Amino acid sequence: MADAIGLLRPRTVIGPSLLAAGEWALSFEPFPHVRIGGLVRGTCWLILEGHEPVLLREGDTFMLGNPPPYVLAGTLDASPRPAEPVWASAEDGFVRIGPESEEDLYLCVGHIAFDDRNAPLLTDLLPPLVIVRAGDPHGGRLAQLIDLLATEVGIAAAGGPLVQNHLAQILLVHMLRAHAGQTDRPTGWLGALNEDGIGAALRAVHADVAHSWSLKELAEISHMSRSAFAQAFKSHVGVPPLEYLIQWRMSLARDALARDTLSISELARATGYLSESAFSTAFRRVVGSSPAQFRSRARQPSRSAANENSSSRVPG
Repeated sequence: MADAIGLLRPRTVIGPSLLAAGEWALSFEPFPHVRIGGLVRGTCWLILEGHEPVLLREGDTFMLGNPPPYVLAGTLDASPRPAEPVWASAEDGFVRIGPESEEDLYLCVGHIAFDDRNAPLLTDLLPPLVIVRAGDPHGGRLAQLIDLLATEVGIAAAGGPLVQNHLAQILLVHMLRAHAGQTDRPTGWLGALNEDGIGAALRAVHADVAHSWSLKELAEISHMSRSAFAQAFKSHVGVPPLEYLIQWRMSLARDALARDTLSISELARATGYLSESAFSTAFRRVVGSSPAQFRSRARQPSRSAANENSSSRVPG
């Protein structure tokens, strides 16, 4: 899990937190990737398009994967107003609705965006809504993390954004663990990690992507026959084992090319290919362009930004 999340290059924005009282409702537009939050105090309704309203209580946490429009509300009969201008009115990390003396809700929220090139590794596996109740096996730990996040937002201390970013990513990992352990387990590598045999094979692939893995080796790691392993792997992950290996290698390759950390020949060896041409053929098949073309396109935004920065400098 850590390998995949690291590859996604998560960027976290926490807050502002919401303090609310009385009748209120805020409508939120669709958001790419992940929105995450929890109730420090009070109760509120989460109304996600296409789902029944969910009552959140103190200590509950939620995660929205590529969420459609949704509403947070104090009561179900309150008329929603757009959240964006309300959020823009934040002061010192807080948005307040209703009189301060009667505040009965404290909600800490944030969003996590991923590198678009590899975001589908996780976002394609997430349901629109994951709820972890305070009394669930992971609920107590998640409630503590929400409390820590809320404290960091409230004190505005030095290094706060760094601490908030790390806490949010830890919260994401625990939410994914909780989701993977729920009855309706996710498909893909996220759910397969909890399967003894398939999970062992996945961890082996992630630990040594340069190894020339064969179906026989992976089946032996899983203590299964080749046919049983291939069938179970595809059932849990959604693709055959060696196809997953190729996709994982290409995800690593896209990240390395975008960050320009290795030459193409070095990258070929690092991802298990005996020659640059074999790597380039596989990359083109999966990604749709050559490694050199992909790297060139990835460099363009940074060049444009550099040009803009240089042109905006005041001559000395």
